[in-house]
Amino acid sequence: MKAAIYARLSEEDRDKKAPENDSLSIQTQKTMLIRYAFEQGWDIFDIYSDDDFKGSDRNRPEWTRLISDAQQKKFDVIVCKTQSRFTRELEMVEKYIHGLLPLWGVRFIGVVDNADTENKGNKKSRQINGLVNEWYLEDMSESIKSALTTRRLQGFHIGAFALYGYTKDPDNRGKLIVDKEAAEVVKEVFNLYASGYGKTHIARQLNLRGIPNPTEYKRLKGYQYKVPPHKTGTLWKYFAISSMLVNEIYTGVMVQGKYGSASYKTGENKPRTKEQWIRVENTHEAIIEKALWNRVQALLSINSKPFGNGQTGLFSRKAKCLYCGYSMRSAKSHGYYYLRCDTKHTAPNVCPGGFISLRGLEQAVLLELQSLLNIYLDYSIVVSSLRLDNNLDERIAKMQYDKSIYEKKTAGYTKALKDAYMDKASGIITPLQFVEFSQEFAREKDRLELLVKDLEENLETLTSKRAKERSKQQVTEEYLTVSNLERIMVEKLIDYIKVGKRSKDTKLVPVEIYWNF
Repeated sequence: MKAAIYARLSEEDRDKKAPENDSLSIQTQKTMLIRYAFEQGWDIFDIYSDDDFKGSDRNRPEWTRLISDAQQKKFDVIVCKTQSRFTRELEMVEKYIHGLLPLWGVRFIGVVDNADTENKGNKKSRQINGLVNEWYLEDMSESIKSALTTRRLQGFHIGAFALYGYTKDPDNRGKLIVDKEAAEVVKEVFNLYASGYGKTHIARQLNLRGIPNPTEYKRLKGYQYKVPPHKTGTLWKYFAISSMLVNEIYTGVMVQGKYGSASYKTGENKPRTKEQWIRVENTHEAIIEKALWNRVQALLSINSKPFGNGQTGLFSRKAKCLYCGYSMRSAKSHGYYYLRCDTKHTAPNVCPGGFISLRGLEQAVLLELQSLLNIYLDYSIVVSSLRLDNNLDERIAKMQYDKSIYEKKTAGYTKALKDAYMDKASGIITPLQFVEFSQEFAREKDRLELLVKDLEENLETLTSKRAKERSKQQVTEEYLTVSNLERIMVEKLIDYIKVGKRSKDTKLVPVEIYWNF
């Protein structure tokens, strides 16, 4: 028997000698599990260890490797301290412990809580453990949210890093104090903008003087701040200036809660409306006075000129400079829209700057998309695979005709019934004859009404089917012969696009499209 040892700890222990070393609690888990495996007479295939990861985290690196090896049947049994070390989610208990692991022929054992998939009698116990662990996650999440909300409402700063211009007060947790060196830069940015200088010009001036941007400044101060390797992390950008100018924290107001998690099961944060933000005044020393703040906000309002054609966001966050990797910005000149890299303007010696017209980039994407469709899709095969029913119109017309005939006959029987009643009243027919006639008429009328009702239901079904068939054909034709791009298409189909500078020789702009498929 080959055993895989899995250990996990969700919080970093204070006794770590170095970040790359396992905490003592992880080491304790490993020692216990190794001893257990030896007592059973099993060979240890490998030891998998995730330190500082939650039990609800589905992207734990060692856990992912463990599952991959289990699927390849590299070992016979997984040994954990408890079931909750493997996962705290009931969904994952059912998927893996009760589903895939037995299918792969891999046994699961939780040593302390006696979870063992070889023991069929304790499946309910494992499910109850999973449910309790799920409740624990939910309760813990709500408790943490409640505690953080309370702290925010009290004006305490919640976050790993202080805003550029401030630093955390070492003597008062949750309080911000002014970082004089960075605060001077913040003041300069606000004053320059209030004096009429643009954001790009301000960024260029800071770069020319070699002033590190907020991210690089934190790195120089020793913070564990990571920057994507393809980006020039030391440069000030338009977006950094823009973000700084609208951050009210610089006025002494603590603004937090701009983002919130959608669920405790995911780490995904979503933006909240401004009304949901938590705003507490006078929590720390202001760097920017109210008068200067108000002047800058007024100028920002005047200078805000969103494009009216609705197309400027078509490649938002998708188009990146081929040379420096930064996102390109929209610009307008002589009625035309362009995408350009601002690094050329903020740091001319670093990047030559990608530049392309919005329509030019759209045409380049459409051309390559159509080329891919032509290569990988055969229109006739796609259409035939839809199994379009071309007889629907004839069937619907026939049903509508039959329905009109039955309705006329129904109306005729209704009239005949009234006439029979008048004949009875006039003495033309006897009451007994009227009863016989009326019963016969009523039976036939009921039969016809049922036929009409069935036809109406079938007509509704066929009409709906015809609409879907036409929709299928229309969508197929639209997507196999794309003539215009929409944001939703760009979002789904494209990962990102790299745009370069027009070649003097070929007069072409280099464009590299990275698709999502």
